[in-house]
Amino acid sequence: MRRLAATALIAAFLAVQGAGPALAHHGWSWTTGGNIQLTGLIKTVKLGNPHGVLTVDAEGEIWTVEVGQPWRNARAGLKPSDLAEGVEVRIIGEPSSNIEDRLVKAEEIFISGKRYDLYPGRD
Repeated sequence: MRRLAATALIAAFLAVQGAGPALAHHGWSWTTGGNIQLTGLIKTVKLGNPHGVLTVDAEGEIWTVEVGQPWRNARAGLKPSDLAEGVEVRIIGEPSSNIEDRLVKAEEIFISGKRYDLYPGRD
């Protein structure tokens, strides 16, 4: 019985250790703390949990843009059909602390002049 409990404990520890980088990615700790602005065309869209992901061609550079979870996008008034391939977007958000990643977490999205605030009150 003790061996089974020890094995389960070790397995749980290893599972949490393996998930560490993935869990750390969510939230804001991986960002710079300051905002940038990108304008470009959506190339690909993958919406869902834990958050949606767009690839955006901004002046020839391909960026990965994290958008909100489905509930957060809906609360901002953003419909899945708004985030379609070929749509021009302006993104304001926090980039990865490693700028070479070309990864940004969107705080605000502008489409056809309409503002979608994913994180109201966040400065």
